[in-house]
Amino acid sequence: MKSFALDHLSIPERHGLLLGAVGPRPIALASTVDADGRPNLSPFSFFNCFGSNPPILIFSPARRGRDNTTKDTYHNVKAVPEVVINVVTYDLVHQVSLASTEYPSGVNEFEKAGLTMLPGTRVRPFRVKESPVQLECVVEQVIETGSEGAAGNLVICRVLVMHVDEGVLNERGTIDQRKIDLVARMGGSWYCRAHGEALFELPQPMKQVGMGFDRLPAEIRGSHVLTGSELAQLAGAEAPPDETRVNEYKLTELSDLFISLQDKPRALEAELHRRAKELIAHGRTDEAWMTLLAFNAR
Repeated sequence: MKSFALDHLSIPERHGLLLGAVGPRPIALASTVDADGRPNLSPFSFFNCFGSNPPILIFSPARRGRDNTTKDTYHNVKAVPEVVINVVTYDLVHQVSLASTEYPSGVNEFEKAGLTMLPGTRVRPFRVKESPVQLECVVEQVIETGSEGAAGNLVICRVLVMHVDEGVLNERGTIDQRKIDLVARMGGSWYCRAHGEALFELPQPMKQVGMGFDRLPAEIRGSHVLTGSELAQLAGAEAPPDETRVNEYKLTELSDLFISLQDKPRALEAELHRRAKELIAHGRTDEAWMTLLAFNAR
């Protein structure tokens, strides 16, 4: 490992390391208005959701690192404490990138980026018609984390209303992650698309209490075949399969293997671990458990 003391690095060096490591970061396409009602639109990847009761979003129009100036969005939310946060999809990414251009104050980024303004229903800033989710918010607080270049300005927003395109909803009325096609920022000029094979599901630990690594049998925990990720999937079970099920599985599914390798216990154990690895890869964790436990089953 190479260690970096951030207080010994330049601002660009810190920025590059942090943004390269902390990602992917969702993008807030933030719509604001100034004191004269002129619209502004700008994306920010220092952004996330921080609670649902109350529903809180936070984004940061940070101070510019090169000259310590502040952004129009920061001044706008101080003058008119309202914002519409529009989510960014793959279809929008080039227009959003164009909207990030540092045009002079007063320039309408909606027009520059070819995006359509829709009036807010409860706030003064405009919504982005092309975004499938638009969140109208009031600004509860702005926290300045510092006064030097690249310091953050945390805009704490409370969501009043969400507008969601019905095309991204599933039959249950919730947002379908395979339909919304979100993008996120990585380090440098890199982005990430949450689509297709990039999406995967994991069982939620809150729905069951996994036994944990400490309760894995030593011969499984010390496997030279299974990775930490694969062991974690085994350790996520509430309990191992009982002895009766393991013996039945051994007799019906593994008997040929045990017969062929009956005089080679080390080779048998290694083969059982390899089979368990394949089963885990196909989501068949319960069978993987029984395969591993069959080695010592009587």
